[in-house]
Amino acid sequence: MSAQEKPHTMDRRRFLKLSGILGVGFATGGLLPVSESVAFNRKLYKVTKTRTGMGTFVSITLMHPSKIQAEEVIGQAFEEMDRVIALMDRYRPDSPIGVLNKEGGLADLPTEVARVLDRSLYFYKQSNGAFDMTVQPMVDLYKRHFDTKGLPPSETELDKVLALVDASAVQFDGKSIRFKKEGMGITLDGIAKGYVIDCVAELIKRHGIKHALINAGGDIRVAGGKKNGTPWKVGVQNPDEGGPYLDIVKMKDGAMATSGNYEIYFDEEKLYHHIVNPRTGISPRQSDSVTVMASNVMDADALSTAVFVLEPDAGRRFIEGTPGTACLILGRDKERIASKGWPC
Repeated sequence: MSAQEKPHTMDRRRFLKLSGILGVGFATGGLLPVSESVAFNRKLYKVTKTRTGMGTFVSITLMHPSKIQAEEVIGQAFEEMDRVIALMDRYRPDSPIGVLNKEGGLADLPTEVARVLDRSLYFYKQSNGAFDMTVQPMVDLYKRHFDTKGLPPSETELDKVLALVDASAVQFDGKSIRFKKEGMGITLDGIAKGYVIDCVAELIKRHGIKHALINAGGDIRVAGGKKNGTPWKVGVQNPDEGGPYLDIVKMKDGAMATSGNYEIYFDEEKLYHHIVNPRTGISPRQSDSVTVMASNVMDADALSTAVFVLEPDAGRRFIEGTPGTACLILGRDKERIASKGWPC
């Protein structure tokens, strides 16, 4: 969520891979522009704007009869993105999450924060603890150790912090939240980016724009297809930046999110990264990436994290038991595992 948690590198090549958009010209090797307005005919413009946010590149593409209105709505969409990010950013001491982590409790939660917390706890239960927002102390422990010593923490240190990773020790009633253990903290990095994108999509919809694609580093929301209802073409990123896309999916409406060990990692072998198993404190090592399709990005975001933790076979079964979702997993051995429902 925060700009402080960003990939090790973000050069132009990585930008193009993260874009995940196969728009006009891009499928044949063209470049995704930072700003573009294309007139398809007298009745339709394709307008794209790209900027940084949430530690990645965020691109919004709208197709609309009015170029001016599309540009205005994209501007408002980025303002909405910044507004919601400010609520969820744990690195801001004045944000609700920053205050909660410092004080151990918070009353009168903003409605949007309460909504994300509620969904986080829902997925904690649904995944039998694989998705757990209370991993914040563990992730921070790894970051401190690798920043200062270049090594992972000791077993003793892990065990001490692991006792604080326990979403069942979160008291939440929909309006207020409190930690039952001193020293606990939460991170919404595994779900909030998706919620931010969903909020942006809703704003665009309220303005009457029917054709949209929003992409934040592989977390994607689409609506209405392109011109004449043609589906958007979305590339599933390959962790190997030199390789082809893992898949190209046609989508008219819906969402997709990808979790991978290549996004934020602490060692060159990518054995220690930002996704940790809440039960062991160790980063899962059987997958390189997990992509989940769902009706909204918030759910896809949380589910991709849960599947990554559950690891391939259990993760695939979990998704197949979750209505309205599908997944594509790339194992460490480069084996592709697709759930039932993944578009062929």
